[in-house]
Amino acid sequence: MNLKRLHALIKKENLQIMRDPSSLLIVFVLPLLLLFLIGYAVSLDTRNITLGIISKSETSHARSLVESFRGSKYFLLTEGKDKTLLMNMLHSGAIKALLEIGDDFGKEDTYKIQLLIDASNPNVAAFIQKYSSSTISNWARQNEIITAYETKIESRYWFNPPITSRYFLIPGSIVVVMTMIGTLLTSLVVAREWDRGTMEVMMSTPASMTEIIIGKIIPYFVLAMFTLLLCFLIAYFWYEVPFRGSLWILFALGALYLFPALTTGLLISTITKNQFLAAQISLVASFLPAFLLSGFMFEIQNMPVWLQILTYAIPARYFVNSIQTLFLAGNVYEIILMSAAGIIITGIVLFILVLANSRKGLK
Repeated sequence: MNLKRLHALIKKENLQIMRDPSSLLIVFVLPLLLLFLIGYAVSLDTRNITLGIISKSETSHARSLVESFRGSKYFLLTEGKDKTLLMNMLHSGAIKALLEIGDDFGKEDTYKIQLLIDASNPNVAAFIQKYSSSTISNWARQNEIITAYETKIESRYWFNPPITSRYFLIPGSIVVVMTMIGTLLTSLVVAREWDRGTMEVMMSTPASMTEIIIGKIIPYFVLAMFTLLLCFLIAYFWYEVPFRGSLWILFALGALYLFPALTTGLLISTITKNQFLAAQISLVASFLPAFLLSGFMFEIQNMPVWLQILTYAIPARYFVNSIQTLFLAGNVYEIILMSAAGIIITGIVLFILVLANSRKGLK
């Protein structure tokens, strides 16, 4: 690889970006538009809530309460005796809530229950609180322990104490913005080279196809990283979303995510060689999966099994999971490392496809 030629290609791409109003519009206006629309206009729904239960009491009342939750159509139970293990599951997102039944439950008219809820997704947290209250109230009435009007449950919401949707949606919307910048913009600019006939001119130069591809990627990588910084500042200062993780990890994951995002755009452009077609395919192949199948808008566990399997091939799934964790829970390295591995693997597969479809010729 010749660094002098690569520098010239990067310089040429930077000049083209500055002269193209549509590129600047996508980089600066689109992120702001999406963030404000998602931040102010979106709501969610959920079902199949994963609930951990610890019962320290062996009384019949304790067993019947557990059976009430087991018989509910809203909950998927994980029972255990090790509180540390279940607390770690709550912290990692494996369960959405933890119900602890005290060892004196059902003795001498004592019925102490603690409910811990993962409120990083406030919509899910609200449903957990509502369904749990209803289940406990119905159980209390059936066992003639207390009337429904006297039942009182005090819940503690983890990761999102004010229960606001923005805390959950804004971090996920950053992924959608990064996907749009990385994939749509890259696919359009390379396809435009073919439309204008300048790609043939570039291929007539001594630059290799690898140098041409890298020269295309680097300027848009820099623009996308700037967009990530802009989105973070808006999320943190404008929407006041708490950030409990490491900025270094956030930007490292962002840089990793741009690898599959940018290569997806290059793959689309090398296959289509047409701006209009590239834009349409980019929306279908990148924006819609990032919006609908990444876990940003809808719970993956609520999807059909075959669709859940399909989401593992979508890089946005891993970035959404990790960025929401960084914002709301902090540096949960188990999630971060698994997400980074998923991003790298999907990126490598896409890059191999780009190289296979990018031969230096006029076909």
